[in-house]
Amino acid sequence: MVHIERVDLNLLAPLAALLEERHVSRAAEVAGMSQPAMSRAFQRLRDTLGDELLVRTPGGYRLTPRAERVQRQLRAVLPRLESLFAPERFDPAEAAETFRVAGTDFTQVFAPAVFQRVFRESPRSTLHFRTWHDAIYEDLDRGVVDLVFFARSTPLPALHTEHLLDDRFVCVLSADHPLAEHPAIALEEYLDATHVIVGTIGERQTAIEQRLEDLGEHRRAGLTVPYHSLALRSVPGTRLILTLPGRLLAEQHPDPGVRILPAPEEIRPLGYQMAWHPRLDDDLGQRWLRNAIRAVTSELPEPTRH
Repeated sequence: MVHIERVDLNLLAPLAALLEERHVSRAAEVAGMSQPAMSRAFQRLRDTLGDELLVRTPGGYRLTPRAERVQRQLRAVLPRLESLFAPERFDPAEAAETFRVAGTDFTQVFAPAVFQRVFRESPRSTLHFRTWHDAIYEDLDRGVVDLVFFARSTPLPALHTEHLLDDRFVCVLSADHPLAEHPAIALEEYLDATHVIVGTIGERQTAIEQRLEDLGEHRRAGLTVPYHSLALRSVPGTRLILTLPGRLLAEQHPDPGVRILPAPEEIRPLGYQMAWHPRLDDDLGQRWLRNAIRAVTSELPEPTRH
């Protein structure tokens, strides 16, 4: 058995031309080589394959039995080699990609529109959406997921990240809450209140806790739940305050028995981003998905100011 590293792949083109043309001069012209160069290649091919390949007959050169077998193999192999080295293209209408993404509750602000766009333009593709968990960035590194939506201020040096959109926080409180008639909630009032906290990111701090920690403050949790929808239904008739991004609130259809106020201005807006591993930078399917996400998020209307 001949190992591939011992084979000069540059001989494939002259070999194919020689076997098709059965004439050194014509083969040289087809392969774009000089006749002396083709003659040298012909001799090397004979030595490598241990066969004459072409034999002279009264009617011209004929292929040897070995050459006929080689020609059949070349006709099958060369198109695949050309495809291997050809510039890659991605046609979403024909592609059958599998996309694996992950994110928090906030993703519902734009994820349905992304999903609709993906299946409208690439109906044969499959998309798996996974819930956020503490080891999600390790999943990116291991290739378990392709792309993650997140909101955090600390850098992720091993990953490529891109900002998608910003959203201001709002506070939801019962219509009979003592602060309900205030035009806004001051930070001191906010810190004195009792809060319902949505713990969607495991043991890590929520975006609100990160912002309050930057201010040297913290809030008191009266109730912790895993879902924003459950948190919203828990607010009416209580003294709890729920803080969440305004765009996310618009997706939830809050109870008419609540009041919505701007969060204290010291709590800076939420910046939502997407992250992916550098190895997927040039993957055409992943680039198409990222472009679809950019298009969807850029078209989102501005949230209602409260």
